[in-house]
Amino acid sequence: NVDLNEFQTNLVPFPRLHFMITSMAPVVTKKKMETQRCDIQGITETCFAAQNFFTKIADFDAEEDKYMAISVNYRGDVKAKEANATVQWLKTNKKVTFVEWCPTGFKVGLNDEPPAVLEDDDIAPSKRNIVMIGNNTAISRVFSERISKKYDLMYSQRAFVHWYVGEGMEEGE
Repeated sequence: NVDLNEFQTNLVPFPRLHFMITSMAPVVTKKKMETQRCDIQGITETCFAAQNFFTKIADFDAEEDKYMAISVNYRGDVKAKEANATVQWLKTNKKVTFVEWCPTGFKVGLNDEPPAVLEDDDIAPSKRNIVMIGNNTAISRVFSERISKKYDLMYSQRAFVHWYVGEGMEEGE
């Protein structure tokens, strides 16, 4: 049993490096499930593909954007030996790279219960799935590019500046 505090302890090496990238696989329709690889290695590789991240990172590069720590949680028909072999395969084939100063790597979780199947769901049922929570350096671009640009745009239009001036701040600060 793991709670969110234990995830944070294992995935965050320093207090300021606490923004995670999450992903899940397989997330496909019933029609695509016919051609989807559903073995352990296939769903794991799909999970680590940038287009499956729950955060959009346009120019993600598996070798340049390094992980500090990763937790992969398998659900369903997955054996520990298969999961560990797949993690080693990811490392050796450069599907993931770690920062030099924090090479701790993966935490693997296994749950024997198969993924839940909901009625009238667009996602195809599967015997197994994987959820990845990773602390990756690429998340900094989300802040530096998107949020900073939006802040600059709002500031250029002087949005909300009157609140700061009303509290005693000068407009140029």
